[in-house]
Amino acid sequence: MKIASPQELFMRMLSETNSAEKQITRALPKMARAADDPKLVEAFEHHLEETQGQLERIEQAADSIPDIRIKRLKSHAMESLIQEGEELVDATEKGPLRDAGLIAAAQKVEHFEIATYGTLCELAEQLGHTKAKEILAETLKEEKSTDDKLSKLAKQDINKKAG
Repeated sequence: MKIASPQELFMRMLSETNSAEKQITRALPKMARAADDPKLVEAFEHHLEETQGQLERIEQAADSIPDIRIKRLKSHAMESLIQEGEELVDATEKGPLRDAGLIAAAQKVEHFEIATYGTLCELAEQLGHTKAKEILAETLKEEKSTDDKLSKLAKQDINKKAG
C-alpha cells in the first residue's frame, strides 16, 4: 500500500496499532502464567483488561473520522517484541530472574506503544481529528502509567530478588 498523504499514514499506523494490540491480548495471558511474583502476575492481568479497552478505543477513533477504515495489516514490530519475550521465557527458569526479564520485555512493548500512540496523537491533531486525538491520548496515558508501574515493580522488589 503506497502512502501518499498524512491521512493515509494515520490510517496505516492506526491499522498496525490495532494489530499490535490484538497480539498483546494474546501474549499477556502467557506472560502472566510465566511470571512468578504475584504483583507482576496482577500487573499483566490488569494490563490485559486495559488492552481490551484500548482495542475498543482504536475502533472509536476510526469511527470518529469520516472515510477511514481499519485495514488488516500486521504489526511486524510487535510480533518481534513478543517473540523476543517468548524466547526469554524459554531460556529462564520460573522465578525472580525470569520476572526481571519479563518486565524488561514488557517495557520494550510499552515504549513501542508510547512512541506509536504519541505519533498517532500528533498526526490526529495535525489532521484536525480532535475526537480521535482525545481518544488516543487516553490510551497513551495508560501506556505511560503501565510503564511506570513496571519500573516500580522492578526497582522496588523484583530486580533485587533476581540479583
